Amino acid sequence: QVQLVVSGGGRVQTGGSLRLSCAASGRTFSTSAMGWFRQAPGKEREFVAAISRSTGSTHYADSVKGRFTVSRDNAKNTVYLQMNSLKPEDTAVYYCAAGDLIATIRPCGQGTQVTVFA
Repeated sequence: QVQLVVSGGGRVQTGGSLRLSCAASGRTFSTSAMGWFRQAPGKEREFVAAISRSTGSTHYADSVKGRFTVSRDNAKNTVYLQMNSLKPEDTAVYYCAAGDLIATIRPCGQGTQVTVFA
């Protein structure tokens, strides 16, 4: 089983930036793809971004394209989410996710709160 530990998050004004980190441990061979989901109050959990370990290819939700950047440090088994130009609608609990493929990543572990205020 893989363990994912998230750090970062917090409160930021509209237009600001935040960076999330997620470190994987345990069965890290099952983290060929890693990424992020989020869940806003009263809404379904939704995909945000993902990255492949082997190819470095990335995939983003339309709502964050051009503002968020997902990256990873394979040596550290860590994935990052750089969030720029944040909007109040980005407010949510952000969860780290892992899986064999970008299409099959699933959130795991506790999330971190991101709050964007006007």
